[in-house]
Formats: sequence, C-alpha cells, structure tokens
Amino acid sequence: MFRIGSTDDGDELLVRLRTLTAQARAQAEVQRSRVELAVALQRGMLPRGLPVADGVRLSVRYAPANQGLNVGGDWYDAFTMPDGRIGLSIGDVQGHNIEAAAFMGQVRVGLRALASVDGDPGELLARTNELLLSLGSDLFATCTFLRLDPGTRLLESARAGHLPCVWATADGRSGVTRDEGGPPLGVQSGTVYPVTRYRLDTGGMFVMLTDGVVEGPSMPLDEGLHQAARLAGTAAVAGMNTDGLAAALIKGAERVGHDDDAAVLVIGHEEPATRP
Repeated sequence: MFRIGSTDDGDELLVRLRTLTAQARAQAEVQRSRVELAVALQRGMLPRGLPVADGVRLSVRYAPANQGLNVGGDWYDAFTMPDGRIGLSIGDVQGHNIEAAAFMGQVRVGLRALASVDGDPGELLARTNELLLSLGSDLFATCTFLRLDPGTRLLESARAGHLPCVWATADGRSGVTRDEGGPPLGVQSGTVYPVTRYRLDTGGMFVMLTDGVVEGPSMPLDEGLHQAARLAGTAAVAGMNTDGLAAALIKGAERVGHDDDAAVLVIGHEEPATRP
C-alpha cells in the first residue's frame, strides 16, 4: 500500500521554509548594513590628503576587508606638525567590526591631537597609551609613529607592538628595520617606547605597512617582510616612484591567503627641483 501524505503537512512545511528564508534574508540585510556602516566609518576617518614638502614623496594604498564583518581595524595617517616636520602613523586595532573602526578613529585623533603638544614619537605613543587606557575600552591597537624632517631627511620612529618597517636605498640595499618597540597601545600603563633614528637617502624608500600586506595563512610574517623589502629594493634601483611601489605592495597582499585589511604608506626622497 502507498501512504499519501497529508496536504496540511505539506502546507506547514512550506510555511516553515518561507519563515526560515525570510529570517535568513533579514539577517543578511542586517549584516550587509553593518558592513556598509563599518566601511563608511573606516574610510571617513582616513586622511583626505597627504602633506607636501620639497623632496618628500608620500604614497598610500588602502584595501579594507569586507568579507562578513571583517572590517574596521587598520589605519594610516600623515600630517604636518606644528614645527614643520611630518607625522606619519600606521596601525591595526584588535578586532574587525564597527567597534574596532570607532576605536581606530579614537587612536588616530588622539595621536594627532597629542602631536601638537609633544612630537617626540616615543613620548607621543606613551601619552596616547595613557589616553586610551583612561577610556576603559577592552580593545587595543598596534601602531608605528614616524616623525620626518624634510630638510635633514631624519626619520624618528617608535613602535607599539606593530610589525617592523621596510627600507631600500637607490644603490640596491634593502631590509627590515630591527628597532626596539614596546607593547600595543591600551594594554599597560607606564609603558616606555624607545625611539630609533634613520636617515632617508636620496632615491631611497621607507615603507610602513600593516600585517594584512605581508602575513596570512599562505605566508609567514618574516617571509612576507623580506619579500616586501626585496620589492622595495628593486623599485629603488629601477627609479620607481613611491606611488608605483605602494601599488605593487598592495597587489602583493593578494598572496597572503586571507581577507584582512591592508594598508601601505611609502615615504621617498628626491632632490628638490632647482629654481631658475
């Protein structure tokens, strides 16, 4: 004998399927809205322009992750300080969501505001660290802050738990900085951040980046950094401009194997054009 199912059972199943489909669509819409909000918040907090100074060339590339809610952590910044030197920062906030994007904005604004009071990179990171701790957030941020004197080409650097920078010279040398750093911002009170000094050679490059450019499931950090250094060295020897190097580095981020934020800030120096 054949058993014929009840029509009522079939109707009930269809109702359940429609309900589940509607719930899934609603959840997807909420998620999409949250991602759009996080991306807009993130982009709105990044600088709209870069400082201009004789002989200094600055270029950036930024690729926010937008898979699911994986967005909101990385930032870069560049601005002219009261004494005429240029402040440059790059960093990564723990987490990738709207809260991380908002915290990123607090870090960036805090660094800018405090730089008008004390431009020393180590002191600036220490003051920002105390400011973030006073906010009582559970989040923390890694950061590198550089102060560049366009006239002397002196770069002063301090790191708060962030990955090293990459450098290259026009004669073919390149490498990864090995300066001493301190813990991330927002973790421990009373932290000291040592300052390391570099000289930017004519035709040379100095690269600040986030780990989304050089680290992931398909690439260990050390390998990624050394690949970035080799690319910077090749670019410097070939006379490539900072914009070309920034584009090449962000393109290379596709090889790391995940959808994380990726930010690159390239600093270059050329002899100022002589005036007639």
